[in-house]
Amino acid sequence: MADATFVHLTDLHFGEADDPHLHSDTEATMAAILAEVHRIDPKPDFVIASGDLANAGDAASYRKLAKALESLEMPIVYAIGNHDTREGFYEGMLGQGPGNNATYDHDTVIAGIHIITLDSTTPGAIGGALEPHQFDWLAARLMDHADLPKLIVVHHPPMLGDEEDEAFWRGIRIADSLQLRGMLKGHDIRGILSGHIHHDRFSVWHGIPVIVGIGQHAATDILATDRLRMVRGAGFGIGTLRSSGLTMQLVPLASDRAELNVYPLEMLRERAAANEEAAYAAQTETA
Repeated sequence: MADATFVHLTDLHFGEADDPHLHSDTEATMAAILAEVHRIDPKPDFVIASGDLANAGDAASYRKLAKALESLEMPIVYAIGNHDTREGFYEGMLGQGPGNNATYDHDTVIAGIHIITLDSTTPGAIGGALEPHQFDWLAARLMDHADLPKLIVVHHPPMLGDEEDEAFWRGIRIADSLQLRGMLKGHDIRGILSGHIHHDRFSVWHGIPVIVGIGQHAATDILATDRLRMVRGAGFGIGTLRSSGLTMQLVPLASDRAELNVYPLEMLRERAAANEEAAYAAQTETA
């Protein structure tokens, strides 16, 4: 296969400046990142934007984001995250009529790579999940383009262990992560591209590289283990897929790492547990 290059964006959090839950100027950050992306030579083959595209999930923010990214002039593969709404994304980004709440799962082939995108969101929940019909869809897609290497794009990364993590809201719930692991086994998966946790993290998960990007909103201070401390920080990744495998290079923006917000971990656990329980109960009632 010929080498292919792509840009990895995530957690763009586009929104209005007066949004009290938006702790940085994401439009200015994106302008700075786009200036850097335009310096890449040769030009990348495509862009992956792995979720939390908008901060509040409103259609206007998606329209504004689409306008900002027009200058890239290359294919963009979008996933949606927990800050996104399906209705807002379909209307604002894809120009569809209001009211569409279908999971945004899709696949495409670009530069000889089969890219499969999964919607890991459950409306109202912080953590990620995959529904039974999504596993059925994925099973069929994995059989397509058997001769091509595959990338998986999903906002929430899979849980890395074999048991539920104390910070369960940081990834795809453990049962779904384990099912995903079994489903991907034996296929030519060159990498999983994710976001959600707001810091750069590279893992090898049952032989598959899992690439999580810091994103374009705020950075998690991973040394503050007694609380969730958000600081100023952003960047993007440049991926190259060769016959030998996936390489990721990071391009950080200069930052003073100033503190933006702090969340007590116990509050996060309680809020996430309540949100997850209510969200999954509603999902079960409508299934």
